[in-house]
Amino acid sequence: MHPVLFHIGSLVIPSYGATAAAGVLLALMLAMHTARKVGGDPNRIWNLCILMLFTALIGSRLLLVIANWTVLRHHPLWMLSLAMIHHPLLAGIGALIALAVAAVYARVYHLPFRITADVLAAPVALGLAFEQIGALLAGSGYGTGAHVPWAVTYTDPLAARWSDAPLGIPVHPVQAYASLGFFAIAVGLLLWLPHRRQHGDLAGLFLMATGVVLFITEFWRDPLGRGTLLGGVIKGPQVAGIVLVLAGTSMLLESKSQCIAMAPVSIERSPSTPLEVERPSHG
Repeated sequence: MHPVLFHIGSLVIPSYGATAAAGVLLALMLAMHTARKVGGDPNRIWNLCILMLFTALIGSRLLLVIANWTVLRHHPLWMLSLAMIHHPLLAGIGALIALAVAAVYARVYHLPFRITADVLAAPVALGLAFEQIGALLAGSGYGTGAHVPWAVTYTDPLAARWSDAPLGIPVHPVQAYASLGFFAIAVGLLLWLPHRRQHGDLAGLFLMATGVVLFITEFWRDPLGRGTLLGGVIKGPQVAGIVLVLAGTSMLLESKSQCIAMAPVSIERSPSTPLEVERPSHG
């Protein structure tokens, strides 16, 4: 595929970074829209998203530096290439760091948990869809070997250097499968937004659907570096998918305290229609 989108002189613009950045920008714009629809504070939501983004990036890069410190100490210039490295474990840890910081921010500024989660559900799904497109171009999280007409073959040495992608071997474009799933989730959540019955419905549906996509697509992902359990029967991300489904199910359980109050329906009487007054019966 194309790990490098284009060059500006000697400056390399990686496909993964450019695509992920586009996804983040669109996700932020969508978050402002859903905040107004759901009833969240757009300004607080914007600050929360920016904070989550930077803490995820900084946290994952610092972890990469710590893990490779013995090598970087002798080759400090290699630190400049760390931004090009993509790994599922780094993404997962970065997401956990972002969630922890978001929880603290929400508590400090008294942001309702369920409403905030509903606001972010569709934007996060959209951002994940673009992230997977970037992963497909870069070779990150590549698929298992395949002999299907739509298989992809990585030939660029940078795909192997940055993402450990196998060269010259047709593999499943599993990142495209996941991207389509996340796009479908984002669209479905936006369509369901006016019909939600309680706060947390969108977040619950997002968690359940994301868990399903994560679990299913792992069957076509190469297991290298993803961790296996029960003697290779199930992968680590699939366990995470099951946890997401259970968490989403718990959020979808009906709670009277979280029900959304419906606007009262007013019945207007036509001025030309007199009120009927019950007449007393005679006899």
